[in-house]
Amino acid sequence: MSWLELSLTIHAQQQTAVEGALEDLGALSITLRDADADTPDERAIFEPGVGEIPLWNEIVLQALFNAATDRAGLVAALTDLAPELSPERITFREIEEQDWTRAWMDTYQPMRFGRRLWIYPTTVEPEGLAADAVVVRLDPGLAFGTGTHPTTALCLEWLDTIADARALAGKRLIDFGCGSGVLAVAALKLGAACAIGVDNDAQALEASRINAERNAVGEKVDLYLPQHFPPQQADILIANILAGPLAELAAQFAASIAPGGLLALSGILHGQESELVEIYAAWFDELVVTQREDWVRIAGRRKN
Repeated sequence: MSWLELSLTIHAQQQTAVEGALEDLGALSITLRDADADTPDERAIFEPGVGEIPLWNEIVLQALFNAATDRAGLVAALTDLAPELSPERITFREIEEQDWTRAWMDTYQPMRFGRRLWIYPTTVEPEGLAADAVVVRLDPGLAFGTGTHPTTALCLEWLDTIADARALAGKRLIDFGCGSGVLAVAALKLGAACAIGVDNDAQALEASRINAERNAVGEKVDLYLPQHFPPQQADILIANILAGPLAELAAQFAASIAPGGLLALSGILHGQESELVEIYAAWFDELVVTQREDWVRIAGRRKN
């Protein structure tokens, strides 16, 4: 089976009207990226600074339709619904269906984070590792979090570091925005006593459950949607989400960490960290910023 991908470049001010028109025409999915990026993957996250309203000057908008959709009719209807749109900016291509998860797994290789933490795909058997190596077996399915993204890597390295400092053994951890569950599972395999995963995507919670069971720590993990997450305190909280939600959730996170407990935040673009450090300084000491590529991690300790 194949699909028809419509691609067009628009001005930022046209986004709302064109996106609405595409949805009215039956688009199965719509994705956006910065037209000024050097590569299709560059600057793919449309995330503002804290308190900012962002606009890319030019946006490449891609919409997926059934392969049998009439191209000429699609262009005519689209330009009728959004008269400001230039037809010459619209292009099409056919995309063959494939198992995207399996395609990713075929190219994913084992990776080490810190001194002894390894993430292995379920398709590769660990061998030749040090005796104290800690291995997490991962099949993320459709949920975010594999270790390949700098934000996840920053969090995994932090977990390995605090485990080496004996600050993780026997502790209770909250993984807010757990995605695939990789951070909670890694923490448990590094010595944490129990973990709580919170995510607003039920599919992510299912992926977390499966990955926890695959790593024989399923009985140590509790999973919640945010609205069902009961107020409680943990020794450690880690959140790999985005800067905006991190700012909004600061007070809730502070209330969820016992005095002297540890915090790690990521999903933060370089340049966004100063405002977040200022916000979190109300509740946390020893705030340290670590950068990896265009992303940063903020780590600190809950004030007594």
